[in-house]
Amino acid sequence: MKENKLIVFDTTLRDGEQTPGVSFSKEVKVQIALALEKLKVDVIEAGFPNASQGDFDGVKAVAKAVKNCQVAALARAKREDIDRAWEAICEAANPRIHTFISTSTIHLENDGMTTEQVIADAVVAVSYAATKTKNVQFSAQDASRSEKDFLCQVFDAVIKAGATTINIPDTVGYAEPDEFKALVAYVIDNTPSIKEYGVIVSVHCHDDQGLATANTLAGLKAGARQVEVAMNGIGERAGNTSLEEVVMCLKNRPSIYNLVTDIDTTKLVPTSKMVSMCSGVVIQPNKAITGANAFAHESGIHQDKVAKNPLTYEIMTPESVGWEGKRFVMGKHSGRNGLGAQLQEMGYTLSKAELKKASEKIKALSDSGKQITEDDIEAIVADCLNGIPEEFKLISASAMTATGNDPNASVKFSFRGKEIQSSAYGNGPVDALVKAVLRKIDMPIILSRYNIVGINGGSDALAGVIIRLACDGISSLGKSVESDVVLGSAEALFNGLNHLMYQLKNPKAIGTNPAE
Repeated sequence: MKENKLIVFDTTLRDGEQTPGVSFSKEVKVQIALALEKLKVDVIEAGFPNASQGDFDGVKAVAKAVKNCQVAALARAKREDIDRAWEAICEAANPRIHTFISTSTIHLENDGMTTEQVIADAVVAVSYAATKTKNVQFSAQDASRSEKDFLCQVFDAVIKAGATTINIPDTVGYAEPDEFKALVAYVIDNTPSIKEYGVIVSVHCHDDQGLATANTLAGLKAGARQVEVAMNGIGERAGNTSLEEVVMCLKNRPSIYNLVTDIDTTKLVPTSKMVSMCSGVVIQPNKAITGANAFAHESGIHQDKVAKNPLTYEIMTPESVGWEGKRFVMGKHSGRNGLGAQLQEMGYTLSKAELKKASEKIKALSDSGKQITEDDIEAIVADCLNGIPEEFKLISASAMTATGNDPNASVKFSFRGKEIQSSAYGNGPVDALVKAVLRKIDMPIILSRYNIVGINGGSDALAGVIIRLACDGISSLGKSVESDVVLGSAEALFNGLNHLMYQLKNPKAIGTNPAE
């Protein structure tokens, strides 16, 4: 292992699952584990097998599914826990047993344990785990509130018993960064067996005072080389250290930490969204890295500068962590330059007069208390482009679908007065309709978005159809509201085509495709 390589130990499936109200099924655990494997974490702590049969089954399933990183199972310093943990992970490509015992005075008094008993139990547990696997981790629960010299004694004993990783947890989020850094440094300096046996020192911090990431980074500065983290910072009470925050701090400030991970940072946002969806824990908008506002800019001054040079207000690019494109938020503080940049990314090119009109509409809408969405922007732009030439006109459209037959559609339309007929088969009636139209247009037009929104209830409900077309880097929006979905789709398609032609400025000829 490289000297400056940091081991990322992900506990989303174990400590993260201890978030109040969160419970992952076996199938969900496997899906999250596979996502974490693609993210390239080093260790996946899959759960606490002796907690329940469901947790055992989930850990076992993860151990079988994951091939490219270690799979750990948690166990108290008890023989039955260790047996159960090993039974769950024994088929893993690289299994790890993670056992723990409390070491703080408050816990010892509560548990009725002496320091001698703690050391003895810890040694027995680690020794027994080491008969199962040579990959054994030991954690001193509530280390940040433990007596330092006693902590060193415990670690020295378990290392000699076979522990290959020792973990210093700030279990209740009690520590502050300077204090935690000093603790980690003290343990490393006063536990000779750490260097003698080449043991990895790990840190595991909770966010009870909002200091989990800060404390974790402080621990790294003191010499820790493994971090225990969770996606989105989920976990007991206020949660764990956030994986994405630690990883990006190291990546953005290499001169300070001189540590590297194997994490594919472009998968941070997709993995974050998946964990949020599976856990039901909503990501707050102002969450660092993965929150919806992490790269959002509403201020006109900010938008103008970011459009010219993103580094003025962004220390990393949205794309580097898995977001797509800049995230300008339109509102009453936005300027025309920011709106213009946003529209260019969306594929629109407006004249100064059109841009001015659109900007005024957005400010007025924002002043009324409305949060401006991308759909709102597109609708406003479409309104500002009203009066464009209606080069395409729908004359008639029909579609047929029946059990056992491929759906097909026929359409008649005109382009600049020239009548055109076409038909095609598709995966569904709308797909067939779109293919019938686009096959007659000698341009590389792509349908990049298709949405149907129910306007009211009942079998005769109106449907709002939204279509986005793209061609040569330019895009346009088409809309329609109809009770007939196929007819509404056709109207939205032609509405979008007219706006697209306006955007492209120089329409190409339309007629029968010679390749047909």
